[in-house]
Amino acid sequence: MIASDLRSGVERLGDMIAEAKTIVPFTGAGISTECGIPDFRSPGGVWTRYRPIQFDEFVASREARDESWRRRFAMEEVFAAARPGRGHRALASLYRAGKIPALITQNIDNLHQASGFAAEHVIELHGNTTYARCIGCGKAYQLDWVKRRFEEEGAAPNCTVCDEPVKTATISFGQMMPDDEMQRATELSQHCDLFIAIGSSLVVWPAAGFPMMAKNCGARLVIINREPTDQDDIADLVIRHDIGEALGPFVGN
Repeated sequence: MIASDLRSGVERLGDMIAEAKTIVPFTGAGISTECGIPDFRSPGGVWTRYRPIQFDEFVASREARDESWRRRFAMEEVFAAARPGRGHRALASLYRAGKIPALITQNIDNLHQASGFAAEHVIELHGNTTYARCIGCGKAYQLDWVKRRFEEEGAAPNCTVCDEPVKTATISFGQMMPDDEMQRATELSQHCDLFIAIGSSLVVWPAAGFPMMAKNCGARLVIINREPTDQDDIADLVIRHDIGEALGPFVGN
């Protein structure tokens, strides 16, 4: 059912939240746009201006690694300045109230953790851009260390332990999805009674399969997104309005 207006949609969502015992949110880029984080896929987004660097290209090419880090450093001020928006804060309120055991996100910006979610309760399907990891041994690095080495050596650094490349702790195009996170997301989707997809175009698979999975397992499905998605037809409620306005009434509840 597509909400006829924002007010009726929010009222219906409130009823569904009140009736639910276990809520699982699934968030995409749209929840962070009011925080200043760009939506990479929309017109004018990063991927319309820069060709994504594939994982195998990152591994094989020094030039690709250097360009990948130059892009990340260019975005540092944006990520560093971002603060949780109304959507993040609303979900954190429901988390503190015991309604949400954990959430699933496609985002890499760390804003759910900043809003009050414990890190272990944020299932990051696409990783996290606020730190780096060696792609060989998995050693974690702070971005300041990477930037300092990059500036000193004029090239992206390798791991100090195994000499393999260091990249942001994100999942790149062509890189395997993280097994543990996919398994946890599957379990959450299968055992909730309300699944809320927020700010996701639901076109990136296999992540886009979780709303459908939850619905097939008996959960009610809510989709909050400004643009239509391919799964609107199976949703119990669709709110096509600003995410901050749709979830703002639930901040502090």
